[in-house]
Amino acid sequence: MSEQRFFRYLQERIGLDVESVGVPMVERALRQRCVALNAADLDDYWVRLQQSPDEQLALIEAVIVPETWFFRYPESFTALVGLAQKRLPELAGERPLRLLSLPCSTGEEPYSLAMALLDAGMNPAAFRIDGIDISPSSVAKGIQGVYGRNSFRGAELGFRQRHFQEGEDGHTLDEQVRQPVNLEVGNVLDPALAARNGLYDFVFCRNLLIYFDVPTQQRVFEVLKRLTQPQGVLFIGPAEGSLLARLGMRPLGIAQSFAYVRQPADVPAVPVLPPLQRPTTVVSSRPRPPSVPPARPLRVVPPAAPAAEPRESESELLASIARQANAGDSAQARASCQRYLRQFAPKAQVYFWLGLLCDTEGDAQQALNLYRKALYLEPQHPEALLHLATLLAAQGDEAGARRLQERAARVGRESER
Repeated sequence: MSEQRFFRYLQERIGLDVESVGVPMVERALRQRCVALNAADLDDYWVRLQQSPDEQLALIEAVIVPETWFFRYPESFTALVGLAQKRLPELAGERPLRLLSLPCSTGEEPYSLAMALLDAGMNPAAFRIDGIDISPSSVAKGIQGVYGRNSFRGAELGFRQRHFQEGEDGHTLDEQVRQPVNLEVGNVLDPALAARNGLYDFVFCRNLLIYFDVPTQQRVFEVLKRLTQPQGVLFIGPAEGSLLARLGMRPLGIAQSFAYVRQPADVPAVPVLPPLQRPTTVVSSRPRPPSVPPARPLRVVPPAAPAAEPRESESELLASIARQANAGDSAQARASCQRYLRQFAPKAQVYFWLGLLCDTEGDAQQALNLYRKALYLEPQHPEALLHLATLLAAQGDEAGARRLQERAARVGRESER
């Protein structure tokens, strides 16, 4: 396929495993860039891509859809405050606390770190936060510091009144929050980052590793470990814990914080769990909140007008998927899931269904990737937690399986309340 060269290019340039984001997402990005340049076809676009560093960045930005908001995974920020309050006296004023957000996207995460520390009573001069992202446009938006409705989610929005000024264009971040934060363009695999080895007390690198193939995951992890001080803490995404456990890290044990530290060399091996029972799942059609924009199928530019795809309502299509999956009609259920992803924003439940279909067909690796996508969109998705735990246990990752089971149990207890 002519798209394969673009897949290889993205893998070599930024370590992207195309399957992790989905081929339709990359095809959609290629279609957008072809339209933007008025390219005759993919061959024409390939030539232009090779000749233009600006277009190379534009393609990367089109593929990487930033999905972020202020205080995402709030337990992580609560944990950070407690850890920072313990760490600061140990520094005895010799230097400020140093934090890194990578990737920082449009700035919501590093600014959330600053707001959390300021709200805890910490002097702005007591900490410095670096944010790094591969997307120049995302960094530019973060430096501008003006945010719309999509950046503010959840019920707890008191920070918006404390740290933003509302205007016609959105909410503008206060200077006190901006001052300790530095945002810059960069790549986690850039050798220049070696100059910062051991610099950071806390590193936030969430929902990045799941998009890389295994060799790239290992390379990125080594970079993150070198950037973090020996006693430092690495915060990751909810679907990435099993990856770090295999790479020599252990969780701090703070619930829902996804915080990890280096594993001491003399720690005994994790005891083997009894065999897990594969959960029996009845697929439901309950709705999940939308996240990233929907992908569209690739069409060579200039394309003929595509035939209109039969369009059901979102609820009707979700109900159809549930019926087909529960009836064991795998082909129809898979086709309906793909149709849903073409027409609507991705949902955790749809990725879970796709994972379940792969799981029942024996494609464990693809099922694992899809369950992780579901958890990226909805960290407490109970079925995805249990099924991913089963797969990890089957692969010998008993520690990762145990953590996912515990998370699923907590979700069950909270729902009962």
